Amino acid sequence: MDYFKKLLDLLKTERQEDEALYRQLHTKLSVNDRRSAGLSWYPVAIRDTEPTKGDYLTVELERTTNQDIQHQFRTGTSAALFSNHNRDEDRVEGVVNYVGANKIKITLRTDELPEWTRNGKLGVDLLFDDNSYDEMQQAIKQAIALNEKKEEGKLVRILTGSQTPVFETYASPVEFPALNASQAAAVNKILSAEDLAIVHGPPGTGKTTTLVQAIKALVKKDKQQILVVAPSNTAVDLLSEKLSDAGLNVLRIGNPARVSERLQMLTMDHKMVEHNGNKEIKKMKKQASEFKDMAHKYKRSFGKAERDQRKALFDAARDIMKQVEKTEQYIVDDLIAKANVITATLIGANHYLVRDKKFHTVVIDEAGQALEPATWVPVIKARKLILAGDHLQLPPTVKSNEAAKNGLSNTLLEKLVTLHPDSVVMLNEQYRMNQLIMGYSAATFYDNELKAHASVAGHTLHNDEHPLQFIDTAGCGFEEETTGTATSNPEEAAFCIKYLQQLAAEKQWDKDFPTIGIISPYRKQIDALKELLQHSSVLQPHAAKITVNTIDSFQGQERDLVLISMTRSNNDNRIGFLSEIRRMNVAMTRARKKLVVVGDSATLSQHEYYAGFIGYAEQHDAYKSAWEYMGE
Repeated sequence: MDYFKKLLDLLKTERQEDEALYRQLHTKLSVNDRRSAGLSWYPVAIRDTEPTKGDYLTVELERTTNQDIQHQFRTGTSAALFSNHNRDEDRVEGVVNYVGANKIKITLRTDELPEWTRNGKLGVDLLFDDNSYDEMQQAIKQAIALNEKKEEGKLVRILTGSQTPVFETYASPVEFPALNASQAAAVNKILSAEDLAIVHGPPGTGKTTTLVQAIKALVKKDKQQILVVAPSNTAVDLLSEKLSDAGLNVLRIGNPARVSERLQMLTMDHKMVEHNGNKEIKKMKKQASEFKDMAHKYKRSFGKAERDQRKALFDAARDIMKQVEKTEQYIVDDLIAKANVITATLIGANHYLVRDKKFHTVVIDEAGQALEPATWVPVIKARKLILAGDHLQLPPTVKSNEAAKNGLSNTLLEKLVTLHPDSVVMLNEQYRMNQLIMGYSAATFYDNELKAHASVAGHTLHNDEHPLQFIDTAGCGFEEETTGTATSNPEEAAFCIKYLQQLAAEKQWDKDFPTIGIISPYRKQIDALKELLQHSSVLQPHAAKITVNTIDSFQGQERDLVLISMTRSNNDNRIGFLSEIRRMNVAMTRARKKLVVVGDSATLSQHEYYAGFIGYAEQHDAYKSAWEYMGE
């Protein structure tokens, strides 16, 4: 089928680019640079080893320093244990099967640790993630096969446009007192859908709340197990907690991104420990261990009777361990069967625990950030599909410009909103932003259908505080600087911090310091802002309430006050990836009570979106020149 052939070609292009970038980073970067980029842990210490099936060895490692550095290690990804004495030669590869805050377990393709592991200077490298690409490719091939089947292929045909979704028309709407009208309409759309329903959730509209109510109602109505997935571990964690809080039996497949007791309680490992059958397993393991210890006491030089006794003890230990495996499998099957909801990442939906399982309903949250080939991994397990997200916020990350240009950055959500508009319900009441902060986004992206709930429509930081400001740096001489591909604007960064210091002093924030988000699309500008913040005697005491990060890191979050440093200022009116206005939609909709945008109107206004925003600010008396603050 042409649809899937194109998708496979795009995936192949992306895979090649991703692998080339990985090789480039791997060969060029020092171990310290790789550690900073989240691609390595170094140094690490071996804390434990245990033999596993197939003559492999699982090793538990702990990073002993640099524990606060973010990293990209995930369950199921490939990794290598290496020695920095001779990194190219002394390395053994394996698969990550557990990631904690500072501990990692890797199943190595060896049955014993190499000699060089005793000499120190050990580290772990993240390897190129072949597994995810293999899973995506396999899922697309399975979708091609399903497409030919009359009943089983119905959902595939709906998603590719050759059939239309069907809804029950006879069911009377269910009332949900805790939800607003559009949220209740979305839940009822989900309940009445036979094969596809879509919840479009603009910023602050309570998408997660709506999904939890819908999943609860589906479990009650269909009495069937539901698979709930999302692109990131963070999104899966949030939903897992909320679903558990709603009284559902949730089984979290894979390892949570956050190490919290509540999340750990939802994992298979924790549930197995708590299971009644675990006492029996402990008893059997102890007995097997005792038999092995007794067998080891017999020396090989003993006579035939002793040798026979030694063999009998080893055989008995082996038989007990086989029984342990059977009992563990029974517990796993029991826990899976009893779960109302199974949660995982998109690729984690094919985890070995649920690889062969089919589901009546699959729910994909944050579908606007999901690479389409990855969405097919859970989709082929579904009879009915629920998508939730916002295709007008951040798209998924695509590394190949060619693949992005040819359609890989278009998500399944985006395609289906256009293809099957009758399946879509948009949540139209937001509970985050002052209506002036919301206004430009509502007009530009949501056809003015988005409304502010009465509880937030007029809220401000202080009674006299204007909720919106565009501060124009045109004519101030704040020029951007470019080093390689990195862009920053040091003088604009200094202005932003000075502005916040003045505001804090003027409004006497010490008594009630607001939560602040300082955002820039550029990583180098973020570094400059963080550096300045560290040296600010006014702001540093409140550092716990201030977050400085890129737009991508802020998706799904909110702060009382958000300041955006636009960074770009040049004579050629180049704005780079600021032209990706969906990214800016995320930035502009994080603030609850005050949004401040600092930028050069001369550079920005060459783009229609920014010219419109500056006009909106002027119209609402929210335009200021940076000169007005310079003398203070």
